[in-house]
Amino acid sequence: MADVDQAADAAAAAAAGFEVLGRAGRAGLLDEVADALEAERGALVDVADRETRLGGTRLSGELTRTCFQLRLFGDVLREGSYVEAVIDHAADTAMGPRPDLRRMLVPVGPVAVFGASNFPLAFSVPGGDTASALAAGCPVVVKAHPSHPATSRRAFEVMRAVLPDGVLGLVEGYEAGASLVKHPRIRAVGFTGSTSGGRALFDLAAARSEPIPFYGELGSLNPLIVTPGAAADRAEEIADGFVGSMSLGNGQFCTKPGLMFVPAGADRLRSALAAAVSKLAAAPMLNDAIRDAYRAEISRREHDARLELVAAGEQGGSELGSPALFSAAVADLDGELLEECFGPSALAVEYRDLDDLLSAVSRLGGQLTASVHASDGEDEVVARLHDEIRRVAGRLIFGGYPTGVAVAWAMHHGGPFPATTNSGHTSVGAAAVRRWLRPICYQNAPRAVLPDELRDGNPAGIPRRVDGVLE
Repeated sequence: MADVDQAADAAAAAAAGFEVLGRAGRAGLLDEVADALEAERGALVDVADRETRLGGTRLSGELTRTCFQLRLFGDVLREGSYVEAVIDHAADTAMGPRPDLRRMLVPVGPVAVFGASNFPLAFSVPGGDTASALAAGCPVVVKAHPSHPATSRRAFEVMRAVLPDGVLGLVEGYEAGASLVKHPRIRAVGFTGSTSGGRALFDLAAARSEPIPFYGELGSLNPLIVTPGAAADRAEEIADGFVGSMSLGNGQFCTKPGLMFVPAGADRLRSALAAAVSKLAAAPMLNDAIRDAYRAEISRREHDARLELVAAGEQGGSELGSPALFSAAVADLDGELLEECFGPSALAVEYRDLDDLLSAVSRLGGQLTASVHASDGEDEVVARLHDEIRRVAGRLIFGGYPTGVAVAWAMHHGGPFPATTNSGHTSVGAAAVRRWLRPICYQNAPRAVLPDELRDGNPAGIPRRVDGVLE
């Protein structure tokens, strides 16, 4: 582990050589990193479990996800379309002569990644932000999360043994995080965490003499909407699915559905929700600060005259987070009720009719996800809901639940603010690499300076658009 200056300077020194490795070279390294992490699975899971108490099964699944992500980005590199190569040969046009123009995406340079509290092996030193940045050709300096410092150090040592010197750095501490964002060697930042913490760092990135992109995943309520038909047809099934998703990881997933819209008078659904919540056990929170904030918010909600406590789970000791489900009228959905409550709690909001529901959805801020449960014959209702939820969420789910974010080419994990600070980018899936790239255009360039991706004859063998035609 190094201090911020050492890590950032080493990353800057390594950047050119790392880019020169090319797509094939970096793809091979990503596979090697995945193999190295797999080889240390037992030790990594053990140390992570001691620090987080998330359990061996959950943590082993995280490591499997991480290794899958690394190998997926190897596939992204080998396929090559992510560089968005475009060639317009010199030609006479209606606007006059056009020069030879060739455009592609290239690495931005060293980037900073902030580890998340809730995923020590999937959004931390190893994980999607780091994997996508390395795939792009950017050295990474990770700011370790204080919830699992030993896990971060162990993973760092495993990965550093495979990667070239300086390509991966690690720093720790609150002040180190702020210094990293402000460091002139750092060209972009990836962050997963609280809205307040992310906004503070976002402001630092924007206040630099040379501002840099800040890709922050912040807070999300992930609303789930139940139509009258679905409430009548599948009340128990929906209640079990919702409560299982709400309580997964003790409610400490960024995609936890924290807000449920239910039709007024859906007593069967309300009873099924109460029964499912009452069976939940209290469980440890990720760290003391998260636990204290959660317990304070639950206490505030218990004393909020607008809210009714529908059901509570097991009331554990002071070190645990106890599940709770509250309800409110749709007219009262504003202020603190539109902010994420990180932990095993959710709010059920009753609506009278579709116009009432649409009005409430329109008041929501940006969301990572929005889910709809409807029945056959409610096509018009779903169509009108779609028109509204597509404006506020980055992933639309029909008949399912938002927890569980597939690592795939088509996945989008982002949304309008405050879900993320840049809704045009994703932190999961093949497109996550786009955050760490910038475009460059060559005009009338000699062949010797052109990268293979932009040379005639396509020696790189990648998909390209040439003279307007996709090849």
